Amino acid sequence: MKNSVFALALLTASFGCRATAVRPPNPEGPAVATRSAPLFPASWPFQSGKEAAFAPHGMVSSNAPLASAAGVDIMRRGGNAVDAAVAVGFALAVTYPEAGNIGGGGYMVIRMADGRVAALDYREVAPRAATRDMYLDSAGRMTDRSIVGHLASGVPGSVAGLIEAQRRFGRLELAEVMAPAIRLAEEGFVVDSALGRSFARDAELIARFEGGALFVPGGVPLARGSRLVQPDLARTLREIARRGADGFYRGWVADSLVAEMRRGGGIISHDDLRRYRAVWREPLRSTYRGFTLLTMPPSSSGGVTVTETLNILETVSTLPPFGTAAYFHVLASAYQRAFIDRNEKLGDPAFVRVPIATLTSKQYAQKVAATIASDRATPTAVLETKLRALREGNETTHYSVVDSLGNAVATTTTLNGLPGSGVWVRGAGFFMNNEMDDFATQPGTPNMYGLVQGEANAIQPGKRMLSAMSPTIVLDPAGDLLLVVGARGGPRIITTTSQIIINVIDHRMSLADAMSAPRVHHQALPDSLRHERDAIDPTAADSLRAMGHGLSQGAAAGQAHAVMRVKGGWVGFVDPRASGAAVGY
Repeated sequence: MKNSVFALALLTASFGCRATAVRPPNPEGPAVATRSAPLFPASWPFQSGKEAAFAPHGMVSSNAPLASAAGVDIMRRGGNAVDAAVAVGFALAVTYPEAGNIGGGGYMVIRMADGRVAALDYREVAPRAATRDMYLDSAGRMTDRSIVGHLASGVPGSVAGLIEAQRRFGRLELAEVMAPAIRLAEEGFVVDSALGRSFARDAELIARFEGGALFVPGGVPLARGSRLVQPDLARTLREIARRGADGFYRGWVADSLVAEMRRGGGIISHDDLRRYRAVWREPLRSTYRGFTLLTMPPSSSGGVTVTETLNILETVSTLPPFGTAAYFHVLASAYQRAFIDRNEKLGDPAFVRVPIATLTSKQYAQKVAATIASDRATPTAVLETKLRALREGNETTHYSVVDSLGNAVATTTTLNGLPGSGVWVRGAGFFMNNEMDDFATQPGTPNMYGLVQGEANAIQPGKRMLSAMSPTIVLDPAGDLLLVVGARGGPRIITTTSQIIINVIDHRMSLADAMSAPRVHHQALPDSLRHERDAIDPTAADSLRAMGHGLSQGAAAGQAHAVMRVKGGWVGFVDPRASGAAVGY
């Protein structure tokens, strides 16, 4: 891929470009096209009215401009949205190593223009040598070994997942789809301000392991304007392009990974790598006010929790106006209840019985909604008992892709923390994840995101740890593609993704406004309504406190990337809290 191609694609992020191609379905736009300009608090930094990137044919929104451009280039070469999504995934491994990395795992929701749908689970799994209490010290206390170092990593799934998606739905050869990522690794690229800040923020962790020589040479983090060339990663990507999944899970790359584990006391073995498989699942299909959602089932908790939240909110015929105390009260109450169910009942369906049908049913949501008082918050400790009776009766990156035919892919992938466990596979050029912390490493004790989870998500060999990743595709009431969305941010992925959907459907915001709007977060425990700074005006905040809500500022929003259909084509937008670019053609 020539640099001029990247430059052209990046220009279209702002201006689009006209070309002869198949137009998207229903070029007049979605069935509900009227959008309303919201009023945000006066001190809110992301005011309404921003313009999203527009393109008539295809669109990619991701955390790295060069990765988005790689996806557009693949579509220009005749690839479909799945080819483009795979190209973006491998390009992120080069240009966004803190999260978009082949040492991690993720989920993908696919909806083809002919109506076929699929969900692909390529979440990491616990090594076969993992044990339930492996992160406790001799006194039974939690250690940090599930977060930092070689023991923190699950068996990576990203390579298996991307290759399996491309094999089943792609149109091009794998080598062609991977060519942009390989060229970026071999020839290098200029570090932008976002990536430079990432290296500076995580310099201490990176420098503890082999990646320090590349990203923090001489103890100085690579800064904006530096050129980053990654020959070891390029060699790994070439091996994958040549041999497919065997290029990662067998051969010299696998040898390098296992050798690194042995050097640092990790437990991933050759047998773990050979056994790994991505799993095709049936997407969760639900409705919200006449719109259809296609979301990710377990081992992700995202689809179930988003669905339960929206089902609870749907029992209210019309939501209160955006920004009011009444609105934040009902929203937080719905999240609180859905997260109680998430934390107690969800896990890997190969190991535990997950009551998906109950948790996603409209009837159950009506019973749960009946526990919400209109003028009073309910303590989580009280709700846990109530919901149990009813039933018995970080870091991550997301990207969204749409092509000219209306094929759509929502992909969320992760290393968990930034940049994963910090461990760098020498000779192969990638970070390893610290996903083992997403298990209930000590059931009843908070993990790195403060989530308190139960036995359903306890560590077992070969088990997939529960995730909050929520890649979602939304169809309008006419059945046409409307929105492709997802986010990063641990449990805030669920609340971020669902609030964007609510903003588009209930509040009729434009995509830019829906993603710029203030956000709140409630995950049951800790029992408080978190909000972004200046997200709630003082009057509404006073009313919420009077209702009994404990308000807590900060850590309330994930970072999203989305694509939405509009008249004549697509708009893409990058969360103003995030880096990246929406690129189209």
